Amino acid sequence: MQPDVICGANAVAALFRRRPDDVLRLFYGGTMRGMAGPYCAALAKRRAPYRELGPEEMAKATGTSHHGGIAAVAKPREVPFVDIEAPPKTKLLLVLDGVGNPHNLGAIARSAVFFGVNALLLHEQPGAAMLSDAAYRTAEGALEYMEVFRTKDLARALYGLTPHFRIAAATLDAEAVPFESLPRERNLALVLGNEERGVSAPVLAACRRQVRIPAMGPVQSLNVAQAAAVLLHGLTR
Repeated sequence: MQPDVICGANAVAALFRRRPDDVLRLFYGGTMRGMAGPYCAALAKRRAPYRELGPEEMAKATGTSHHGGIAAVAKPREVPFVDIEAPPKTKLLLVLDGVGNPHNLGAIARSAVFFGVNALLLHEQPGAAMLSDAAYRTAEGALEYMEVFRTKDLARALYGLTPHFRIAAATLDAEAVPFESLPRERNLALVLGNEERGVSAPVLAACRRQVRIPAMGPVQSLNVAQAAAVLLHGLTR
């Protein structure tokens, strides 16, 4: 597995706060020297390298021009398979079925943590976004505060999680009910689908309920990250 490259002030701060021993090295620009100082001191104690770089060197070292002036290279994070016998202990499990854009994954994680949701289940399949440099950068540190799980058979996993969670998919189908009407007495697994195709048919069949965000204008759908923010706000109130 390739190391994680964590870019940006908030993401790097969260990394050092949550898993400092995973940091392998640090790069920073001159404008971030003050912020980088304590991190450099911590790395020096471990004899781990750090280096101040110019703009061109930073872009080359991080692989992106959107590095925010500071970046850490870290051990790749382990993402365990979800255990249906010992499911995540959370009131709301956020489930992504084939979300393909890593920036959407990062934005969804950021909204989730903002609203106090700390568990995420990813459907590992071709084309699906998993943890990546782009996802970490967009999440602004939020992924460090989430338990992240994966499965290669999401429909089967959801059937297994049914005794522990009410399973609901966000869709635009006619049978979907406004999300406000969803009962709250049980823990909830909320499934969000691919940006273009939505929730896949096998996964939808494993969902007991379908919910939607009622539209009040001529545009009938939202970007999946925007939809996640609206749903998470409403379901965590």
